[in-house]
Amino acid sequence: MATTIVILYVSKLNKIIQFPDFNKTIPVKLFPLPLLYVGNHISGLSSTSKLSLPMFTVLRKFTIPLTLFLEVIILRKHYSLNIIVSVFAIILGAFIAAGSDLSFNLEGYIFVFLNDIFTAANGVYTKQKMDPKELGKYGVLFYNACFMIIPTFVISISTGDLQQATEFSHWRNILFITQFLLSCLLGFLLMYSTVLCSYYNSALTTTVVGAVKNISIAYIGILFGRDYIFSVLNFIGLNICMGGGVMYTFLTIQGPEHPKQQVDEENIPTDTKLESAIA
Repeated sequence: MATTIVILYVSKLNKIIQFPDFNKTIPVKLFPLPLLYVGNHISGLSSTSKLSLPMFTVLRKFTIPLTLFLEVIILRKHYSLNIIVSVFAIILGAFIAAGSDLSFNLEGYIFVFLNDIFTAANGVYTKQKMDPKELGKYGVLFYNACFMIIPTFVISISTGDLQQATEFSHWRNILFITQFLLSCLLGFLLMYSTVLCSYYNSALTTTVVGAVKNISIAYIGILFGRDYIFSVLNFIGLNICMGGGVMYTFLTIQGPEHPKQQVDEENIPTDTKLESAIA
């Protein structure tokens, strides 16, 4: 969060990017994104620690139909039957795989489904708030981090995480510090690329892209992970789930859901905007 704040604020000062200055309407415009953001991270970390990597990857697919449902309700979007079928193919595979999970963990399942809800809501509301006439994509990233950095800092103190972090023995290790700072930078790039994907496409497409990306994670976990317990149904479910994600990708690229190219108004110099308005 601190990396996000520093990078975006310095970029704004140097007129590389634009987003609104703070005023009393910003919290109203941003709500409920900060709450969804922190809920997404906390539930995600909690579920990851309690499930095997392949099963975590499969159960995260339930984010996709939740995102579709919220886009229809909140953003009033409409999708073709083929898109809906591909989404439910992903869910069918997830049901088959989860139903045969030999390492069932109720607490882990609860956390991962909470994570699915937070992720879906966060994606849809991020899409809604990114209107250049409102906060814009940079404003969403910047103010989200600003509003949540202090509450999450307080949470880390109350849980004891901050104390454990300060007592970590490698803070004087240059290699560790370099890797830590790089992880912060890559975390910012991950959030930025996710927001960009939603800006130019849809929240649903961003969610499915993340699911397709997890194909490699699931199979690497199966081949090299020690916590995966093999069963035929589980493996079949994984493949159906991944196949549905690939199907959605091709339908989106080839079909009418493929978005028109948007003009990135936030990166257009003010002089150019004035000239376009006059013309």
